[in-house]
Amino acid sequence: MRRFFLPGELRETVTLTGADAHHLGFTLRARAGDRVVVVDTARQVAAMEVVAFTADSVTLRLMERLDADTEPPVALTLAMCLPKGDKMELIVQKAVELGAAAVQPLMSQNCVVRYDEKKAADRRAKWQRVADEAAKQCGRTALTAVAPVRPLTEWLREAMAPGTAGRVFMAYEDETEQPLKDWLRRESTGPVTAVIGPEGGFAPAEVEQARALGVATLSLGPRILRAETAALAVLAVLQYELGDLGGRREREGMT
Repeated sequence: MRRFFLPGELRETVTLTGADAHHLGFTLRARAGDRVVVVDTARQVAAMEVVAFTADSVTLRLMERLDADTEPPVALTLAMCLPKGDKMELIVQKAVELGAAAVQPLMSQNCVVRYDEKKAADRRAKWQRVADEAAKQCGRTALTAVAPVRPLTEWLREAMAPGTAGRVFMAYEDETEQPLKDWLRRESTGPVTAVIGPEGGFAPAEVEQARALGVATLSLGPRILRAETAALAVLAVLQYELGDLGGRREREGMT
């Protein structure tokens, strides 16, 4: 069944408006009696039946509540330096499928792509649409937030400010002493943020700043991975080691 996300709370009767209503009523040509899956902001899931249409809305009636939470037990953030071309769309889509809670686009020294304020906002809106559609397609029970594009150095200072929670690491091709596997097995609790560089890698000054702030620099192995490969490989490894990619884990709330 097609999946839709509500901006509010699940009720006995709900109304879809805007793009979702148009998609259901005009693109999918839904009819009264058709069923869809609806997810609210509290990750409650239900099968609902189409009962009425207007020109710009679709009314749904709750048929069955579903126990179908698909979120991983660990909150993962992908902090991705902007790659060339349209690669970010693919990265965002696959990050959502792999369970990322958030994607943070970053502008680093070696990024080829450069956006002005308007272009950055337009790109972010497009990436968010890609993320939302991926969440519906793969059966997520929460939407992945795509944050505004930020300069890497500025974002690092905020991410590592005193009082912030979670573990942050940078995948660095010149790191030889600290593999990702070993770090994960030492650092076993809390949200995780993975920082991935652009095609040209991180500048030495960026690595020095990250280390000075307490960011772990980790090796992904002896081969140089493309930016998009590194991002998706890291998320897959994190989900296997800490999440549910290797099989469902008992849920005690997101950590």
